[in-house]
Amino acid sequence: MRRRFEVLVGLKEGLADPQGKAIEDALPSMGWAGVSDVQVGKHITLTVDAESDDAARSIVEEVARRLLSNPVIEDFRILRTEEVG
Repeated sequence: MRRRFEVLVGLKEGLADPQGKAIEDALPSMGWAGVSDVQVGKHITLTVDAESDDAARSIVEEVARRLLSNPVIEDFRILRTEEVG
């Protein structure tokens, strides 16, 4: 069974996000007032071939924890899955 996953990786709560701050600071001068709490992260999609949904998700969780994110400063979320024909 092949499943496609989406993983979001972002800085942990409370850590400074210089890229997000730079974007947030630029928005008013470009005509977008009232936008706040801008955060920059990574969006990764991957397809896993495994025997079950649980096995596929377990692989994605391990990949996200060990390769896609830095556990000292980042958290990750698995957004959705879909079966791939």
